[in-house]
Amino acid sequence: MAIHVVEEANRCLECKRAMCQIKGCPVHTPIPEVIGLFKERRMDEAGALLFENNPMSAVCSLICNHSNQCEGNCIQGRKGNPVHFSSIESYISRTYLDRYTPKRTEPNGKSVAVIGSGPAGITVAIKMAEAGCDVTVFEQKAEIGGVLRYGIPEFRLSKELVGRYRDIMVSLGVRLRPSTTIGGALNIDDLFRDGYDSVFVGTGTWRARKLDIRGQGRGNVFFGIDYLVDPDSVDLGRDVAIIGVGNVAMDVARTALRHGAHRVTLYSNTNNVTASSEEVEYAELEGCEIVRGKDVIAIEKEGPVFRTAIFDEDGNVTGYEDELDHVTCDTVVIAVSQLPKDKLVLTTDGLATNDRGLLEVDEKNMCTVPGVFAAGDVATGPRTVVHAVAGAKVAIEGMKEYMGIA
Repeated sequence: MAIHVVEEANRCLECKRAMCQIKGCPVHTPIPEVIGLFKERRMDEAGALLFENNPMSAVCSLICNHSNQCEGNCIQGRKGNPVHFSSIESYISRTYLDRYTPKRTEPNGKSVAVIGSGPAGITVAIKMAEAGCDVTVFEQKAEIGGVLRYGIPEFRLSKELVGRYRDIMVSLGVRLRPSTTIGGALNIDDLFRDGYDSVFVGTGTWRARKLDIRGQGRGNVFFGIDYLVDPDSVDLGRDVAIIGVGNVAMDVARTALRHGAHRVTLYSNTNNVTASSEEVEYAELEGCEIVRGKDVIAIEKEGPVFRTAIFDEDGNVTGYEDELDHVTCDTVVIAVSQLPKDKLVLTTDGLATNDRGLLEVDEKNMCTVPGVFAAGDVATGPRTVVHAVAGAKVAIEGMKEYMGIA
């Protein structure tokens, strides 16, 4: 590993106008500077720089869509292989986390509540604690991590790494309240009443989007986001049909294979696949089949029923064949995106959402209730971890300004 990352680092041209950083990375990771420090054997400084810019750097190095982001914009990739910064970043970031020493800042007297402990919530909790705020994280589930723990399979992201962030938050003095739902016994008004100066919402999108078809309540049907929470509790059988071709669908497919499925088929209702190219490649390498142009219209006891699309020369759907396609399988998994749950909205006067149920935020990521900020999937819809971090960084600056500590 060390030899590989050194070789990759030596291939970096340390461009003055680095498109990997400027165009490729949603959080604009200072890639040339990090690699320069690494080549000078200044590991601690390189790790600190990565962590300062993106506390989730160790996670992003493993699960980002690198071929479309940093590595996809590397100048070396124009005529050959791009520099594999993901390997360099992973090595530096994990080393830094193993040596992590919390930055102690004088308390500023401000108190922050963080609802949800996914990537956005963790980022906010760490940064606000480093700024001297008294931070409490409220997590509905028993363990922190949100989608990192309950939505991304172990083979892509280890629970051990997710647990490191719990240790980091605790070392910074962050208080953690697991198994606590805000919007249940407690609501946002209670938090303000109890002295919190601002509230951050990073609750993600945990409600599966259902289809407008019959059969979704059958015993052989599951929703992808629910399945990933605890795949050991579900027996999908040997033959699995997955409706959807996004990243969640790919995670479901690869997880199903690791839990005894012998045949996994993913169905797209168009000619396109929305998952990242890397995830599609892994799924197909592991034996999953992707079938395009299949629009599900019902789910029967034996399996899904599709109408088959007719495409024009540009790949657009122009109609459907008359004959329906009845597929036989053991189970059907629906993975066609997710929506936020509505407990916070129902229990907070003035907290507005758009027509997709996502929280409305301004340019500082403040919601329609003063002092309440949001980022991540609950504000943007399902995206990636690095996009959640990018939104969290905007919210952090907004919260500091709102509380007068900018």
